[in-house]
Amino acid sequence: MSSKNKRTHLTFRVNVLFFVIFLLFSGLILRLGIVQIVQGEDYINELESTSNSTSKISAPRGIMYDRYGNVVVDNVLELSLTYTNPSSTVNTKEILGIAQALEPMLEIDTRRITDRDRREYLLLQMDEESRYKLVSKKERREIESFSEEYRLEISRIPDDRVTALTDKDHKVIAIFRKMQRGHANIPQSIKKNITEEESHVISENLDRLPGIDILRDSTRTYLYGDSFRSFFGSINAIPKEKVDYYESRGYQRSDLVGVSFLEARYEDVLRGEKAVIESITRKSANQTIHLETNSKLGKRGNDLVLTLDMELQQHLENILKNEMEKAGNYAFLQDRSAYAVLMDPRTGDILAMAGFLDRADYESTNYDDHIGNVTKAFVMGSTVKAASVLTGFQSGIIKPGDQFHDQPIRLPATPVKKSWTNQLGVVNDLRALEQSSNVYMFQIGMRLAKCYYEGANKHCGWDSESIREAYSVVRNSFSQFGLGSETGIDLPYYETGLKGESEVGGNLMDLMIGQYDTYTPLQLAQYISTIANDGYRMQPRLVREIREPAIKENEPSIVVQSFEPEILNRIDMSDAHIKRVKKGLRRVMTRGTASKKFADATYRPAGKTGTAQVGIAVGSDNNRQFLEGNTQTLVGYAPYDAPEIAFAVVVPFAKLDDGGGRKGMAQDISDQALKTYFKLKNGRKGPVLMK
Repeated sequence: MSSKNKRTHLTFRVNVLFFVIFLLFSGLILRLGIVQIVQGEDYINELESTSNSTSKISAPRGIMYDRYGNVVVDNVLELSLTYTNPSSTVNTKEILGIAQALEPMLEIDTRRITDRDRREYLLLQMDEESRYKLVSKKERREIESFSEEYRLEISRIPDDRVTALTDKDHKVIAIFRKMQRGHANIPQSIKKNITEEESHVISENLDRLPGIDILRDSTRTYLYGDSFRSFFGSINAIPKEKVDYYESRGYQRSDLVGVSFLEARYEDVLRGEKAVIESITRKSANQTIHLETNSKLGKRGNDLVLTLDMELQQHLENILKNEMEKAGNYAFLQDRSAYAVLMDPRTGDILAMAGFLDRADYESTNYDDHIGNVTKAFVMGSTVKAASVLTGFQSGIIKPGDQFHDQPIRLPATPVKKSWTNQLGVVNDLRALEQSSNVYMFQIGMRLAKCYYEGANKHCGWDSESIREAYSVVRNSFSQFGLGSETGIDLPYYETGLKGESEVGGNLMDLMIGQYDTYTPLQLAQYISTIANDGYRMQPRLVREIREPAIKENEPSIVVQSFEPEILNRIDMSDAHIKRVKKGLRRVMTRGTASKKFADATYRPAGKTGTAQVGIAVGSDNNRQFLEGNTQTLVGYAPYDAPEIAFAVVVPFAKLDDGGGRKGMAQDISDQALKTYFKLKNGRKGPVLMK
């Protein structure tokens, strides 16, 4: 083929290709024109009538177990009535209509509706003309905002119309009020735990109740009633001040969250993974057609395995209750109360923690005050003297075996400082602990502040600077044991006690015998545990493990996280000094101030008694008087040679013996608690379920 023919043939092919491309583009342009011009309005209408909504349904929270696998906090399934607003286009009158249709089918609490709720309900039912008459034309011209106009309309609703509302109206208002709180595409709870009869009636009428649904829900159940209940915590609506915090973490405003103690501390663990339901619907001829529904299953939250021994906890609660009933109301200056903490000094595990409170100013019955162990602080008296002696050793003020004559100390402008008896004579550190000598502790504090006072040897050179330095030394030393410092327990909130503000010499002496700063029962338990554990302060803990939900009942679950015992610090005292003090604590129980109760105890305890002087003012004006009493305390551990349990018992504001008080309440509680602990080691029946 000649070159000329070749060029002609190529040109023909290119022209054919361009023509085909032209036809394709023409067809595409024609099709786009038909879609946009001819069918555009139809597609727009179809798009507007089709909606894609996604709703999320909360999953059950994780379960809590005690250390022996007993379920202590569980979920119980229930049916909840919800309303989901499909979009912001649904007006309030439509919502009110649904509430009115729902009213005959549902019983609902109407106690929380307000006067404004009633007036808004009446305003919503008024026609335009009647509503317009509520505010004059002149007033409308002067009003600057719609909210001000609305407020004025609300105030003009006649009072007689408000009072004329019926019970039926109030039920509608209560339902409507719940429905309005929801956000678009988010189920809003109207009523939890609806009855079976309500469920059946509503289910039969769902076709005329758009947005209304019945969902499987769960609520917390406590298998052992109020035992340890306050420490488990509670769940509630997201607090207003934390809405932004939770929304940034994927929560919805209608979600329930842990708001106190373990539920709050482990919210991110206990929270379940929500089920997601995606619905595609289309409206046609005033009918809603469900085109497609896609769902993703939810997942229950992870479980907590606690350090708690629920069987021991129940026994401890009963011990406190029985002891308080024996004492009676007249044995106390004010509220009848007692607190006790049992923990493993080697690991920091909280085995049991109970509180009893009977308010003197209320006629109601007593109730549990378990959280008082971490939220209430008291002067603890002589129980802190082991820390005082170790402070003296560590600072070089005294050494093991040093003696002082236990006699009253009289300083200028200071009340006489003395021990509980004048018959102790010359005492060393061991006897000072054994017989609870105040004077021995005074001598340590005074010498820290450069004041030497014994018999004829009087040289008190303390001043404001030396006293301030002594306070610093003592409080820094005490904080190593957990006295006056954070315990580190895995709770979102706890107290650390109060420090006395007047740093004078007399108060320094009181500090040395536990009569100035205040501590919580848990701090007291951590302090004695530190001594029992050879100076290692363990972090108290309530949770041992986090586990995934078991796939099948009675099958082991996967451990997500295991919390190992954590050492917070080692006190800055030598092993020899700690061993010396432990010897003194053993003598307290065998031949000292607690020997009558514990000398023959088979569990071989060591410990320290305390009796802190307290007082309250009662009456008013001329009838006002000051009543004196004491706070009875006891700390200790057992067995002495191999500690496995430490305890702190506090009985606040007891009357003095000669005023109707009852001695030895803290000792009786401690003895029964320790006997119970060691008895359970030989055999268990398990905690008692609440009926």
